[in-house]
Amino acid sequence: MMNTPVVIGIGDIQQKDSFNNLDEALILMDKATKLAIEDTGNSKIKNYIDEILIPKGYWKYRDPGKWVAQENNFKEVKTSVSKIGILQQSLINLACKKIQSGEVQACLILGGEARYKRTKALIEKKEFLETELTQNPNNYIKAKDELQTDSEKEALGTMAVGYYSIFESALRYEKGRGFNEHHKYLSEVYEKFSNIAVNNRNGWSEQEVSSEVILNSSNKNPQIAFPYNKYHCTSWNVNQGAAIVICSEELANTLDVDQKKRIYPIAASENNHMMPSILRPQLSKQAGMQMAANFIMGICKDKDINISYFDLYSCFPVAVQMFADTLGIKDISNSTITGGMSFAGGPLNSYVLHSTIKMIKKLRQNDNNAGVVTGVSGMMTKQSYCLWSNQSLSKFMFKDVTKDASNIDIPKKISKKTFGEAKIIGYTIISDNQITKKAVIYVEDANSERNIIQSNDIKIIKSMETEEWVGKVINFKNLQLIS
Repeated sequence: MMNTPVVIGIGDIQQKDSFNNLDEALILMDKATKLAIEDTGNSKIKNYIDEILIPKGYWKYRDPGKWVAQENNFKEVKTSVSKIGILQQSLINLACKKIQSGEVQACLILGGEARYKRTKALIEKKEFLETELTQNPNNYIKAKDELQTDSEKEALGTMAVGYYSIFESALRYEKGRGFNEHHKYLSEVYEKFSNIAVNNRNGWSEQEVSSEVILNSSNKNPQIAFPYNKYHCTSWNVNQGAAIVICSEELANTLDVDQKKRIYPIAASENNHMMPSILRPQLSKQAGMQMAANFIMGICKDKDINISYFDLYSCFPVAVQMFADTLGIKDISNSTITGGMSFAGGPLNSYVLHSTIKMIKKLRQNDNNAGVVTGVSGMMTKQSYCLWSNQSLSKFMFKDVTKDASNIDIPKKISKKTFGEAKIIGYTIISDNQITKKAVIYVEDANSERNIIQSNDIKIIKSMETEEWVGKVINFKNLQLIS
């Protein structure tokens, strides 16, 4: 099909240097764009890009897309910025659907982050100033629902790590691997991730990290939210930019783009069923996530596609494991081609662009191969899957399973009780006012209603860090664990 979407140009950039030699996010995106244009092999692609899609990062620009378009002499283009809470893969999917329908000929998708430059500014006592862009994009894309309940925000704040560590505890219990064995297993997997990152030209980490170092908290590897230490968590203080040019097969032919550069999005799926963590029927499983995976695996079966590479979203270990479970992957140690977000770098809200670019590079090197890239938005709130190949097998196929998922994953009710008996379904230990620790515990009572309780008891906290508490029936009063 002539309107089949195909990626013809990619560009990624990473910087590590002193403050004065680092770029702000806008310049990183511009440099990645120039690399992507050059990568197509025909600069005339500039005349055909109709739309620029950008996931919002940790920057204040209203519309970096228009600025990048002007800097690169594009014709007049429409621009979109997606807020936090929208899947990064959604932008790729949107571009593919518009190209396939004939609405546009080509799209540029780009993202960038310069938190490392901000960090360097503090260290070197320099002033960090961003280019001021006050013009709004043609379109803002934002989520419809809230990511957390008020009670979750009060107990855990808005940072993701506490929520994911609670999911990890639930999955640990479900797997039945054993408390210490599970944590040792994660550290061994992440050691392998660090090895992959070191061999990734654009990986952030320059040294391999041993499983022992990952497992044990220290000054260099502090506990962030039990059981996660720093090396378990996405590293977003990076200077990285990424750009992808995607167009129709017909336009690729017109521009005489080398066939070896062409990589095809075969199919993609999304689960956008938003549900706060405490309300989910299961903390370590989601019906929509499995449905989205089944769609991709079903196509692989029907089209006789063998998947050679995976990059499973790796903001925290539980995300990798949940994706692996949906795809039937037993050994997760090779489930990343970048090295994962802890070691390759996880630029806020644009990592999927980097993992997709890495996947495209892999597929360009080998004939008749396919790969799957997954993504997350929020607190494991939304999930995406994309199947890529260097062979054009069919038109781009897409499925959003949100409606079907909402009919299965029905939110639990929140209990109004401030005292009583309940079973622990997940927990974590986080710092309380940066001084002491507190346990944040998700519980479910005999009526299947949920609650969040806490504990500042040092003995309980130490016990929770050394033995399994998920599955225990406990008593609480004034939303505090008492026994």
